[in-house]
Amino acid sequence: MQYLEGRKYVVQAIFLAVALVFATRLFYIQVLDGSYKLAADRNTLQRIVQTPYRGLIYDRKGQILVQNTPVYDLMVTPREVKQLDTVRFAQLLQLPLEEVRASLKAARAFSRVKASPLLQNLSTPELAAIQDNLIDFPGFSIKSRMARSYNTHSMAHALGYVGSITPAFLEKPKYAKYQPGEFLGITGLESYYEEQLMGRRGVQYRMVNVRGIEKGAFRGGEFDTLSVAGQDLHLSIDSELQAYGELLMQGKRGSIVALDPKTGEILAFVSAPMFDPATLSGKGMGNRYMELLNNPERPLFNRPLMATYPPGSVFKLVNELVALQMGVVLPNTGFPCNQRLVRCTHNHEYPSNVGIAIKNSCNPYFYQVMRAAVMRGRSTNRFEDARLGLGEWRRQVMKFGLGDRLGVDMSQEKKGLIPSPDFYDKRNGFHRWNYRTVYSLSIGQGEIGITGLQMANVLATIANRGYYYTPHFVKSVGQGGPLPQFRERHTVGVDPVHFEALIPGMQAVVDGRGGTGNLASLAEFGISVAGKTGTVQNPHGDDHATFAAFAPAEDPKIAIAVFIENAGFGGTSAAPMAALMMEKYLRGNIAPWRKRWEFWLQGPAEKFVRHR
Repeated sequence: MQYLEGRKYVVQAIFLAVALVFATRLFYIQVLDGSYKLAADRNTLQRIVQTPYRGLIYDRKGQILVQNTPVYDLMVTPREVKQLDTVRFAQLLQLPLEEVRASLKAARAFSRVKASPLLQNLSTPELAAIQDNLIDFPGFSIKSRMARSYNTHSMAHALGYVGSITPAFLEKPKYAKYQPGEFLGITGLESYYEEQLMGRRGVQYRMVNVRGIEKGAFRGGEFDTLSVAGQDLHLSIDSELQAYGELLMQGKRGSIVALDPKTGEILAFVSAPMFDPATLSGKGMGNRYMELLNNPERPLFNRPLMATYPPGSVFKLVNELVALQMGVVLPNTGFPCNQRLVRCTHNHEYPSNVGIAIKNSCNPYFYQVMRAAVMRGRSTNRFEDARLGLGEWRRQVMKFGLGDRLGVDMSQEKKGLIPSPDFYDKRNGFHRWNYRTVYSLSIGQGEIGITGLQMANVLATIANRGYYYTPHFVKSVGQGGPLPQFRERHTVGVDPVHFEALIPGMQAVVDGRGGTGNLASLAEFGISVAGKTGTVQNPHGDDHATFAAFAPAEDPKIAIAVFIENAGFGGTSAAPMAALMMEKYLRGNIAPWRKRWEFWLQGPAEKFVRHR
């Protein structure tokens, strides 16, 4: 009994201790800790979110491209709206009555107690016209913020735009920290670097009485936090080169991508047709966006990232490098120009080595090169041999950054397509296809598809003799450098000696007698260009023109890919356009006697087909 009596006191002591802990905590919460009082007093406090100053965007030479301009939003808190004269209010705003009523209905549907924007992007003069009259309309207030303004008329596809967050965005966990009416990057660099550009919001708590009159900071601002401005972006884009490329592509559809091979920095990123980035900023942006969206020329389509085409003869360079690495051909391997295999569009000397074959873009030669890489006798069954060989060929080709996203600092990048054995099994049936089924891949035709960015990256890889850095637009974020993933070197698994065997043929394309890319020559300036022309077959109309190159050949500073839809032979249109872009970048200007090429290249693509 004495033992049980002792246990009773122990249990009582435990209960008393627990009660004391709870009482102490309750005293702390109710008396000492003001954060709980803050939560309880929200009905007498006003929480003001301070939107940070969005980071600026500069080009590679330090010129401001995108900055911030003050604008104003008319906010409404439905619960505070009393006896609204909607007719007079609509007249004050100079808006249709039905539009005002619809906006008020949408605000009430969102929240009756939280403020939401009724009218956005008011300029200072527009604000002055209505501000003095708002005292007659309780429940309405003005909120100032910064909107984007532009010091350039180009690179809209790269920069992207900032817009008001939509209900669909708000439903995603990624955007949980945003409030209705706030703005964020929707596309382009504005979207990819949203976190860095946005900065960090600040919050102020203000005491208000029942009439909504501010009575000062709550507890001397103890719970207030300061906003932190967003970080600036310093781009690798050369804005003069970019504007020049857009001038040359006026009236056409296609793309130009120029890279610095040594770093992967994007120097120019032209998507045609173009539009002014200011189109998607300011009042009336929604209407202008719909005009762009409904334009049959599809100016919103980001062609360098999203348009995939067969690369044409430019792809012969990749096929040759893969075959050299496999050891199935040598630099001095010759193949006859046997047009019973595939038609050759050029009259030329016997392709006794890779240099002559590249210079003249001999289709039968590269047919036989890829056949040697694919049909290697690993199975007596020719169907299985083709299947095994194509799989190995594809694995090597994809190391060049093809058939997958490169990882550029922009969303919406397409993978392209390097067809696999499974692709042909699904389309033709297992063991129901062989090399003759896929031979068009040897000349960059058929099912293969790559983007303009991928094509430029292939040329940067060749310029570097076997490696590349992921292409990127941003040289530095704030005071730092590019993001870590853009500093990593990617090797493609081909011995550098094989690139050295390839490049003389590419130089002969441009500067050799009878080369298919003679119009890309910069020899008069002492600059050696290594390049390759391409003509992409198009079953829906005129063929597409392409040209890809790098210069100077011995110490590359620029790699470029030009793709012009429905412009026919690449050597006639894409090659001289690439030459002017390289001249502009390497020399800083265009020689006066070459200005005629500017005039010739401007205008619709169809004229290049007519004057071929």
